[in-house]
This record gives sequence, structure tokens and C-alpha cells, in this order.
Amino acid sequence: MSRPRIFIDREEIARKVAVLAARIRADYEGKNPVLIGALKGSFVFMSDLVRALDMPLAVDFISVSSYGNGRESCGEVQLIQDLKGPVQGRDVLVVEDIIDTGLTLACILENLKKKGAASVKVCALLDKPSRRRVPVHIDYIGFTVPDRFIVGYGLDFNEGYRYLPDVCLLEDDC
Repeated sequence: MSRPRIFIDREEIARKVAVLAARIRADYEGKNPVLIGALKGSFVFMSDLVRALDMPLAVDFISVSSYGNGRESCGEVQLIQDLKGPVQGRDVLVVEDIIDTGLTLACILENLKKKGAASVKVCALLDKPSRRRVPVHIDYIGFTVPDRFIVGYGLDFNEGYRYLPDVCLLEDDC
């Protein structure tokens, strides 16, 4: 496997995480939100964001999939792992690595609505609006990206490339 080309380097990501954390900290001042990471891709971004927030919060994870082993969303979202703790009456911030078609996020938001969250906001490191199939609102966006296949910084292709510290493009997609 060839090494993908850097698209957004780790220093730029760190600066953006700090900016997002400052906005979130201000919006949630005096609150104790639950941050819900969408597994698996969000785990690197979420850990950096949690450290940058430096405020009282809870953390939980949900795992849904619409990709399987391919590059294209199959359009069908499967809940693989639900939340471990309750969110009823809590302020929730969903942390996503990338919003693509919007199908996965819409599924997560519907799940949280059914569970009675007091409020739900969304923070995404990457937004790819050109691929949107369902409308979703994103409250905090790190970077808007073109319709290219992106890996690294927790994002994968067939479970590979998550370890890369930068957001990268696969070489055959350049």
C-alpha cells in the first residue's frame, strides 16, 4: 500500500481543534454535556477535542455503519453499538469525523431524539456537502472538503490508515 498524500496537516488540525473547543466551551458554559463519539472514525478527533475542551463533560460512543468495506455508502445504516449510558434530559454533542451523505448522522440524531436528549448539537471535523443525500445541520465544522476519499486522523479505508496523524487523500484518488 502506498502512503496517501497529506491534505490537511496535523498542525492545521490542532489549530482547528482549538478553535472548535473554544466555541463549544463558550456555548456549553455552566453545563455538563455528554459528548458522543461516532465510532470508529471519530476517536482521534474526539480525544483531541475532549482534552482541548478542559471542562466537565461525559463521554459515550455509538457505532453505526453505512459503508461496509467499500468507498461508497450503501445507503443503509446499521446500529452496531448503542450508547452505554442514558442521555435523557442531557445536553448532547455528537462528535463526527466526517459528514458525507448525512445518512449516518441522521440515524444517530433520530436515536438521540428517541432517547430524550434535552438538546443535541453536532461537531464534525470534516464536512463533505457535495455528497449529501439527506439534510443535516452541523453546528461546528472544522473543514469543508471536496468529494475525495479521505483517510488518516482516525478515518480509514478497510480499517487501514487510521494511524496517520494527518488527514490524507488516497493516492489513487488524487
